This record gives sequence, C-alpha cells and structure tokens, in this order.
Amino acid sequence: MHHSKTHAPARRRALVVAAAVLSTVGVLGACADPVSTGTTQVDPKALGDSKVLPVSFDTSAGAKRPEGTLHPQIAATLPADVRARGTLVIGSGGAGGGIPPLAFTADDNKTPIGVEVDVAHLVADILGLKPDVQTTSWENLFIGIDSGKYQVAISNVGVSEERKEKYDFATYRLGLHAFEARKGSTPVRGPADVSGQKVAVGSGTLQEAILLRWNEENEKAGRPPAELVYYQGTTEYYLALDSGRIDLYLGPNPTATYHVVTAGKTQIVGTVSSSFPIPGKVGVLTKKGNGLATPISDAINAAIADGSYGKVLARWGLTAEAVPASEVNPAGLPKPTETSDQ
Repeated sequence: MHHSKTHAPARRRALVVAAAVLSTVGVLGACADPVSTGTTQVDPKALGDSKVLPVSFDTSAGAKRPEGTLHPQIAATLPADVRARGTLVIGSGGAGGGIPPLAFTADDNKTPIGVEVDVAHLVADILGLKPDVQTTSWENLFIGIDSGKYQVAISNVGVSEERKEKYDFATYRLGLHAFEARKGSTPVRGPADVSGQKVAVGSGTLQEAILLRWNEENEKAGRPPAELVYYQGTTEYYLALDSGRIDLYLGPNPTATYHVVTAGKTQIVGTVSSSFPIPGKVGVLTKKGNGLATPISDAINAAIADGSYGKVLARWGLTAEAVPASEVNPAGLPKPTETSDQ
C-alpha cells in the first residue's frame, strides 16, 4: 500500500501488476485457526488462487458502478456543516493516469475510475452527499487534508500508528502484498516456501523487510535463505519472472491482481500482510477529530451488510481484501522504533 517504504510513506509505482487470495493472522492477514510455521503464524486457507478473478476489467468511462442506498439515520450523524454543504470532497491519488485497479483514468483519458473511486461514490450515496473526487499526487493528499481542501482521502492509505496521531481512519480493505509467480508454481505459506528461491522485491520497502525477517527465520531453522533480487522498474521484474530468472515477485496485491488478469501469464501464489506482523488495513483518512470517521465507518458497514461493498471489490478483483467490518482507528503499522524488537 502507500506505506510501502519501511520508514516513510512512498508513492506506488504505476504498475499494471497484482493478485487475489485471503489474508491470515500474523503473516497473511486475518483468518482464524492459524498454524505455526517457525515463529510465523500462517493460515493455509489464505493461500493459492482461492478467489476467482474477473475475466477482464471494464475500464470504459460509462461503466456502471455499484450504487449505495441512502441511510438517513447514518447521514444524520454527519457534522452539521457537512450536511449543509451536501458535498463530500475526496482526495484520490489517481493523478498522472493513476494506478490500476486502485484509482486511474478510464479509456476516455479523463474519467476517474477504480476501486477507490467506487468506494468514494458508495460512501457518499449512503450519506446522502454528492461525491467530488479530485485526483492529485500522493504527497498532496496529506497536504490537502491538512489545509481543508479535501474532507477525506480515499487512496489506499494504510493505517499506521504514526498517521493516527494526526488523522482518523475508517477502514474498508485489508492491506496485502502478493507473491506473483509463473502459472503452475507452488503456494507460498511462509518462510520455508521461499527458502532457496530467487525472490524479486523493491529495495527499502515493507515487502523487503518481511523477506529479510523470513530469511532470519529460515537461517535459524537451518534452511537456505531466499535470494533477494532487485531491478529498476516493473518491466524488468516481469521480464525476469517470464524468463525464469526469478521464481517470485513480492509486490502490492491490487496491482498484482490487475497484472494477473490483464497479462494472463502469472498467478498469485500467496499473500502477506502489508503491516506484518499485524494485519494491515486500508482506511478512509480524514483530519483527526472532525467527526467524519464514525459516520463513514457506519456507511461502509451498511454497504457490507447490503452487499454493495462486496460488488465493488469483486468488480476490481479485490475480494481477497474484503474486511468483515469497518473499524475506526484500529491498531496499525507500528512505528519504526516499535519494530526493532519484533
């Protein structure tokens, strides 16, 4: 997710990458009854291609998005000035063409589309507000929230303890990274499954930190570590994967999903929490204490209950990232100083 860097937020590269699977406790997300693999908790149900991906994505400007149903009781809990204005101004990171399937530009080269845009419209529908989605750069999302230009940001923002000091979150997706491999490859359940394999990963990312941790576990167990491989850009990663020079590529799950569907050469063989060792969560971000987080969380829960939320995620192949309920300010990615003894 957008907190891919180990010690600072980072913009995601505009990849056409990605995948789908469930998540697990500890390593792979948030399922029950994990089994122990060394010191890592892994749920085997979170592996493989257990979720059916779309055959293709409709990226036309006129494609119909799932609609939300107005909930007057939830809308009544909005701050009075927001109700009076009748508009929800949403910052989205879809500038410069965006990152499919999160927020990007439709075939007409101007209409914002993607799972984040759909979530924005869904929340606004339920709250009885008109959505005003404004695309911007990742850095300017936070500047826009701080200045009041945007009331909320819906742009794959991961919940972190550091961000919670300044912002409120209403969660709506799990944050997952995905292991992408050639078709027919074996599942990745934990450290033992990457032992001795060549795994491509971005330098300085949370994904790299996870693999380094797994390598420590492999070495403690007497297994060969994974060989980490680095390239300059996405094209190089996929050329290496296609040619067999690497066995796996660990990157953001949404972009991996999009790549799996659009390229048709690879599959997702496992996922890992973006906030490892705790379940990573993505949230609608808003200025702390402005009264928007709880109504937005309630709206997301209403969408979960009526099925419209599930339709949004399924439309973009991200059912694997569905949350059972929206939460306000749950535990997030620990601060760097808090991870040193983990």
